[in-house]
Amino acid sequence: MTVEELQSAIMALSTEEKQQFILSTLPDLAREAMEDSSFMLKLLPIFLGIVQDGGLNLQQLMQFAALHGGALGGQQS
Repeated sequence: MTVEELQSAIMALSTEEKQQFILSTLPDLAREAMEDSSFMLKLLPIFLGIVQDGGLNLQQLMQFAALHGGALGGQQS
């Protein structure tokens, strides 16, 4: 399956299915992707855009991160 076919299949899902897909796949995808620090520099602006589109500003994100300290990326497997 190509990236385009995979993207098309995912975009055809309902909102609830997309949310479940994101929650179930993002942690594993992120672990592998974060091994490449240059990829993280590409991903960060996208993530920040998503957060801002969701109505949070960077200050609110930092407060949320501080409240959830160990639960945000600090867990090691």
